[in-house]
Amino acid sequence: MDEVVKIINDIKAGNIKPIYLLMGEEAYYIDKLTEYIEQHILLEEERDFNQTIVYGRDTTIDEIVAHAKRYPMIAERQVVIVKEAQDLSKTIDSLETYADNPQPTTVLVLAYKYKTVDKRKKLVKLIDKKGVVFESKKMYENQVGQWISKVLHGRGYGIEPKAMMMLVEFMGNDLSRIANELTKLEIILPKGSTITPHHIEENIGFSKDFNVFEFRKAIGSKNQLKAFQIAEYFSQNKKENPIVMTSGLVFSFFSGLLLYHGLKDKSQTNVAKVLKVNPFFVKDYEEAFRNYPMRKVSTIINSIRDMDMKSKGVGGANIPDYDLYKELLVTIFN
Repeated sequence: MDEVVKIINDIKAGNIKPIYLLMGEEAYYIDKLTEYIEQHILLEEERDFNQTIVYGRDTTIDEIVAHAKRYPMIAERQVVIVKEAQDLSKTIDSLETYADNPQPTTVLVLAYKYKTVDKRKKLVKLIDKKGVVFESKKMYENQVGQWISKVLHGRGYGIEPKAMMMLVEFMGNDLSRIANELTKLEIILPKGSTITPHHIEENIGFSKDFNVFEFRKAIGSKNQLKAFQIAEYFSQNKKENPIVMTSGLVFSFFSGLLLYHGLKDKSQTNVAKVLKVNPFFVKDYEEAFRNYPMRKVSTIINSIRDMDMKSKGVGGANIPDYDLYKELLVTIFN
């Protein structure tokens, strides 16, 4: 993210602000910026006396202000980091007075994760004027694959398209979780390696042959044998493959297929843009388009809704997962 790079480059250049509000639904970049400030503003020998880390649930705005107003000890500045600052959402407006006149020798960091402070508030406007307001937004799933590839390339690794899509399928757009799994792979694999589906299966626990990605692909290509095999595998491994997640992803696929039917421009670029999917998946929609007319797609979508409700005990309590999968697949393939 360009804004993250700019903030880090400014700090490297000595353009350090007295207050940083790092907020948003995507925790990954908030954690990375907080970690960078924690490790790079002060020298290691300065941190014991000049770096304070508190947590929102264990502190108050008055205590934070008191920390921030102290003078550094034998150092140019001090750093005060408030982690989980979202726990102070009810009282955070009380920081207005301090934000209007922040201590020039203090770097105050508010790591406000999973939500945002209303940008119309006076507090946000004051921080934006005197310091930095950074909003970390959730990435669309069709952007995550490119992000994975870029991160790995920067660390000296490659990744096969299917392996990349397996990560996206099972982890969605949770960048922190994906980054943790990539770190595990980097520990195991030598630099310069290309991550394959086999690596994902062996080290992260996702089956390269029996996963939602392959399930949707089998359905789209009308490979009945493979679809029923995967459904049985899901039924026997419910913890790793919850039926609610599976039905949601299959529903998403057929909802996208319905949109695909209505597109005049079916080029890969346009389909990926409209359906908000990685271009790698477009060929699956092309094949399913040939196999399922629009009316059939509408019927399938209704069947998936019915399966989802029954899996939650509505209109069919205690029905075994495999029976629900079988009922859905019979509807799809007939």
